[in-house]
Amino acid sequence: MPGAGTDKTKRWIEQPGPVVVLVESQLGENIGAAARAMANFGLARLRLVKPKQGWPNERAVVMAAGADRILDNAVLYDTLEQAVADCTFVLALTARNHDQAKPVISAATAAVEMAPRVAAGETVALVFGRERNGLENHEIGLADRIVTLPVNPAFASLNLAQAVVVVAYEWFKQTGEGGTRTPPSTRSPPAAKQQIQAFFSDLERELDKVEFFRPAEKREVMAINLRNIFQRIEPSQQDMRTLHGVIMAIAQGRKGPARGGVLDPAEAQNLRDMIADHGAGRVLEDRAPVRGLARLLRRNPTEAERSLWRALTSDRRFAGRGFKRQVPLGPHIADFVSFAHRCVIDLVPQAEAEAGVQSRVAKREWLDDHKYRVIEVMAADVEADVKAVLDRLDAALGAGPSA
Repeated sequence: MPGAGTDKTKRWIEQPGPVVVLVESQLGENIGAAARAMANFGLARLRLVKPKQGWPNERAVVMAAGADRILDNAVLYDTLEQAVADCTFVLALTARNHDQAKPVISAATAAVEMAPRVAAGETVALVFGRERNGLENHEIGLADRIVTLPVNPAFASLNLAQAVVVVAYEWFKQTGEGGTRTPPSTRSPPAAKQQIQAFFSDLERELDKVEFFRPAEKREVMAINLRNIFQRIEPSQQDMRTLHGVIMAIAQGRKGPARGGVLDPAEAQNLRDMIADHGAGRVLEDRAPVRGLARLLRRNPTEAERSLWRALTSDRRFAGRGFKRQVPLGPHIADFVSFAHRCVIDLVPQAEAEAGVQSRVAKREWLDDHKYRVIEVMAADVEADVKAVLDRLDAALGAGPSA
């Protein structure tokens, strides 16, 4: 005989549905109860972000009351960003006002908006926060919609599983037997959060360079507001490719790889020696002259610089590492720098005047103090075997800060 409401003789409904993401759940029982609610209304995919009592959890299994398959297939993540990286549409469940300019909708409206996206094959996520204090501002910033439930304002905190069951019920009512399905759109597929996050990382890095986030204590709020502007447009994959190209074009201009300027390689090295000798690259109070020198040096590479830069920009291993040439760092100019890896490649000439040696030592001390990793490369090694130099650089970058 089947038990109370559970009939194993009937087919378990399996249909596409949103992913349920539980962020730092405190109790295994709440995870199990949420899985049971998911099973009631045909949801099958569960993702867990750093559950406090660890995973797997026996208490969750007991509380799931037969929804074991959902717990067995649950996937663990270290951060919410990772958990929603492949999602194109994210809804955050919260009862608090986070003062973020994005649509606030009901559970029923959420089901209506999710249905056509799921039917089109998109990955959609419902994000539920911690039992004690819900989701934080930067986590809400990852969402496209905020979902709230009509509750007593004097007692608005729902149990985690209760919140899951309300939204799951609205989903099943919308998409179960007789539910509506909308044909997929013919536009470019929606951008996954991973693609959007990559765009934001590059955008924020470039804005940091021009000191856009001021004052520093408001940086987080400004970054969240900026992200929300782009989240509201629900960008497609093509939208993100276009926006990314625009930002990179503005940041990098028409520079491209080193092509050489008005000086031949020997004269270019003499220019560097003169700069070191006169200390012209050590402007502490006004960085404009340093930027001017950086442009001059960038236009006039030595033979070793030109060879190494050409090799770096042609080798796929370094394509995503963001190296740039002749960039001002405080009072110094770095030969090659990756801000993403906080790594500087210092190209050491074959013969260097004493002033150049002293300048290089001062630069190394400044970089060490500011937590940059410095990898020295001899110009003679580049000219002898640039491929071997790239192999060594790749190994050093892969080995981390201690390399």
